[in-house]
Amino acid sequence: MSMEFEKETLEILSKKVDNGQLSRRRFTQIAAMLIGGAPLALKAKGAWAAANELVFVNWGGDAMTAYDEAYGKPFLAEAGVTVKQDGSGPTEGAIAAQVESGKPSWDIVDADPFSAQALGKKGLMEPIDYNIVDKGKFRPGFGWEYAASTYFFSYIIAYDSSKFGDKVPTGMADFFDVEKFPGKRSLYKWGAGMWEAALLADGVAPDKLYPLDLKRAHDKIAAFKDNVVSYWGGGAESQSVLLNGEASMALIWSTRAGLIEKDSGGSIKFIWDQGLISPGAMGVLKGNPGGKDNAMKFIASAQDPKKQLVMFEKLGQGPANPAADALVPADQKHLNPVDPENMSKQIALDMAWYETNYGPALDEYTKIIAA
Repeated sequence: MSMEFEKETLEILSKKVDNGQLSRRRFTQIAAMLIGGAPLALKAKGAWAAANELVFVNWGGDAMTAYDEAYGKPFLAEAGVTVKQDGSGPTEGAIAAQVESGKPSWDIVDADPFSAQALGKKGLMEPIDYNIVDKGKFRPGFGWEYAASTYFFSYIIAYDSSKFGDKVPTGMADFFDVEKFPGKRSLYKWGAGMWEAALLADGVAPDKLYPLDLKRAHDKIAAFKDNVVSYWGGGAESQSVLLNGEASMALIWSTRAGLIEKDSGGSIKFIWDQGLISPGAMGVLKGNPGGKDNAMKFIASAQDPKKQLVMFEKLGQGPANPAADALVPADQKHLNPVDPENMSKQIALDMAWYETNYGPALDEYTKIIAA
């Protein structure tokens, strides 16, 4: 194979990368086969542009379009870096597998802060560079060593108002009361928020929740199992179980509240009372292929209040930057988990407790709901 042929082939491939037809990782693989060494491939005309790419991993569905519109496209315009959206879901196990492979293909993940912290302490996440990311653009207390808060969401009660007449649930005790509010229920299969809901329903005061009494919570959930029609794992599942009438009440993400209210013509309603509010965050994988600095610059770019407003409008995410609060239209404030009126009715999940206890707690919860 002649050097001229190799050069022409690499130039064609690099153009495909520029046009989004080929990933830079696949480019490097092919180049390595052509030349026998990836470093030489990077000398091809245009190949350096392929390095200006980040892969952002989120939870898929509507999130991919929203993240691209709010953060991806603006970052390309600002920094010349393409941000590819991957909706495969950044679970702790998947992140660990990426890094431990020695050749991660992910750069930035939409992760629970407690997961990012736990992974970071194992050497699997990059520390957030607060020389680039601005701690002053967080709500106080929501910037961690390995995670930067970018939004808030809540686990809230959604219910089919057509089944209850004038009765409106007022908290978790009503969720677990099938005599007062008849019908099946749906819970989150990954445990978070469900322990708190069970304990609140069992009479534990909000300020006495932590450390969670897992035995008491699991006993409550186990005794309630006959009333649970499904354990949802994603937002679309939580919506469908209510929209198709399988459940009369479900604990769902607040990011789905406005969507389900609209899709049901207003018959599916929701309350903030005893909602369980949690921060979402971005973290950067150790040794990410797109480069640590570019990843940190992307996170910093996502702190823009106007961009966070786009995420609120498209996905219902409560802004992490308090400067965005004033931008939320008055008629949309009822959908914002961090609006002061809504916040006052909720309880914050304890990230420190989750960082230490989530893995074993989830194992036990999974055994109970699968039994």
